[in-house]
Amino acid sequence: MALIKSISGIRGTIGGKPGDTLSPLDIVRFTAAYGTLLKQANSLNKKVVIGRDGRISGSMVQSLVVNTLISMGLDVIDLGLSTTPTVEMAVVTEAAVGGIILTASHNPKEWNALKLLNAKGEFISGAEGAKLLEIAAQEDFQFVSVDHLGQVIAGENLLEKHIEACVNYPLVDKAAIEAANFSIVIDAINSTGAIAVPALLNALGVKKYSVLNAEVNGHFAHNPEPLPENLRDLCNEVDKQKASMGIAVDPDVDRLCFVCEDGSLFGEEYTLVAVADYVLQHRKGNTVSNMSSTRALKDITIKHGGNYYASAVGEVNVVTKMKEVNAVIGGEGNGGIIVPDLHYGRDALIGIALFLTHLAKEKKSIKQLRSTYPDYFISKNKIELTPGVDLKKIFEHIQKKYQKNPINTEDGLKIEFDNDWVHLRSSNTEPIIRIYAESNSETVAANIAKRLMGDIKEAAGLN
Repeated sequence: MALIKSISGIRGTIGGKPGDTLSPLDIVRFTAAYGTLLKQANSLNKKVVIGRDGRISGSMVQSLVVNTLISMGLDVIDLGLSTTPTVEMAVVTEAAVGGIILTASHNPKEWNALKLLNAKGEFISGAEGAKLLEIAAQEDFQFVSVDHLGQVIAGENLLEKHIEACVNYPLVDKAAIEAANFSIVIDAINSTGAIAVPALLNALGVKKYSVLNAEVNGHFAHNPEPLPENLRDLCNEVDKQKASMGIAVDPDVDRLCFVCEDGSLFGEEYTLVAVADYVLQHRKGNTVSNMSSTRALKDITIKHGGNYYASAVGEVNVVTKMKEVNAVIGGEGNGGIIVPDLHYGRDALIGIALFLTHLAKEKKSIKQLRSTYPDYFISKNKIELTPGVDLKKIFEHIQKKYQKNPINTEDGLKIEFDNDWVHLRSSNTEPIIRIYAESNSETVAANIAKRLMGDIKEAAGLN
C-alpha cells in the first residue's frame, strides 16, 4: 500500500491506514489544503472544476472531494466522468480558480489520485505543492459556517467544447480525415476514453470504428498502462478486422498510442514524433520532451530547422521548458502530446486529430508512415523499491562507477554511451526506480538496461 506526494499530485492506493494510503481522511485533508491554497490565491473566485476517470473508487473519492470543497465555501463545477485534458481546458473556459482531476492515470485499479490544477488549467508548481503539503501537515485550514457553504454546479457540454476545439484547431483537417475513410479499433480500457474517443471520431467524420473494453466500470481488462505487453488484444483485433489502425488511451485520456494495420505497434515513443513531424511542417519552431524520451524527436526537429530541448520528467517540467523556449509542440515519450496554443496539458484527443490529419494527408498506411522515422529502441524497465531504501546512496554508487561517461543529474541519472543512453530515476507515480535505455539496436538497449539493473541491485545490496 502506498501514498505518494509529488509533482504529479497526491496519489495512493485505496484502503488501509490513514497516512500510509489514499484513505478517506487523507483525501479530505489534502483537498482541504488545496482549497486553502486556492482561497489564499484568490479570495473572490470560488469556482473549482472537478472531473474523474472511470475507476471503481472514483465516485467515492469524488463525493469526499466535492463535499470538502463545498464545506470550505467553494463552488464546484462537477464534470462527473471526464478526461484530464477536458478538466484542464474547462478551468479556463469556466474562469475557475483551479481544478482537480480524480485519476491515477496509468496505475492499476487499486490506485486513485488528486491531480491539482492552477487557474491556467495547468499542474500546480513545485513551490505551490510544497505549500500545500505544509498546510496539510499542520491541518491549517478552516471550514465555513452553514450560511456560507458552496454549491455544486453541473458542468454541461464541456467535453463537447473540448472536442469542438480539437476539430476546429487550424492544423486539423476534418475533410481529409473523412475522405481517408479510416477504420479504427479503440481500446478504451473500461474508462472515460470509451466516451471521449468515439465522440471525437464522430465529430471528425470517422464512420467505421469499434470499441474494446467499452464499459466504463473501472474493472480494467488489463494493466491500464498502454505498453506493448498490455495491448495484445488490440493488436490482434486490428489484424483480425483488417482495420486501418488501432488507438489505445490510458484511463484519463492524456496518453496515446497507435497500432499499425498489420497488428504491430507504432510505438508510444513515436506518437509525439509523428505529431511533431506534422506540426513542424506547418509551423517552424522548437520542440521539448523529457529526458526519458526517444532522440527521434530531436532528429525530426533538426530536420525541420528547429531546436530540440530536454526537460526533467513530469508534465509540469515539460510545460515549464516549453514556455522557456517557446516550443510549438512538445510532450513525453509515453504518448503524451502537448499542443501549447490549445492548452498546456497532455491531450490524447488533439493528438488523435492531428495524427489522423497527418496520416490522411500523407496518403500512407500507418505502417508506411512509421517507416519514415528514425529507428531507435527503448528498453523500459522498473525495479520496485522496498521501504527505507537509500536512493541517494544507490545513485552515488552508479555515478562513481560510470564517472568517465557524460552524466546528467538534473533528474536522477542519465548516462551517455556514445549514441546510446540510459536514464535512471525514481517514479513520481509509483514506488519504483525506472530504467530506460535507448539504442538503434533493440538488443543493445536491452543489455544496457539489464546491466544497470544489476548495478542498482548491487548498490542496494540485493544481489
